[in-house]
Amino acid sequence: MAVRYKVCIDCADPHLLARFWAEALGYVVEDHSTLIKSLLANGVPVEDQVTEIDGRSAWKHAAALRDPDHPVNPDTGVGQGGRVLFQVVPEIKQVKNRVHLDLHFGPDQVESEVARLCAHGATRLGEGSEGGSRWVVLADPEGNEFCVA
Repeated sequence: MAVRYKVCIDCADPHLLARFWAEALGYVVEDHSTLIKSLLANGVPVEDQVTEIDGRSAWKHAAALRDPDHPVNPDTGVGQGGRVLFQVVPEIKQVKNRVHLDLHFGPDQVESEVARLCAHGATRLGEGSEGGSRWVVLADPEGNEFCVA
């Protein structure tokens, strides 16, 4: 059986990156408000870990995305398919990523997707080509590198 996983990205502002990457990937930001409400109703002391985002309760130090085409647990808001989790860490990004995402839109859509992503907060860093393939290197709003091909 295949192993379920999520990609975790350290950051300073998980909600900013969740909005950006939801737009980039066509994913949706997970709504954890039902889980938070349930925890609070059951006396679990999470008030200091909660904030309000877009009129809903959300975790202060984490936000996640899910594939909209996969099931979601209605009790937690957690997707059952591909997920990306953004979590606050105290240190700032200082060097090039050791792991990055490649977004494959196809050669005819590279420039339009780069323009769309830059309009949502990405920064164009450069481009490359090899063996007939071409890609553009971008950085998300916190400087995490990724490629568009």
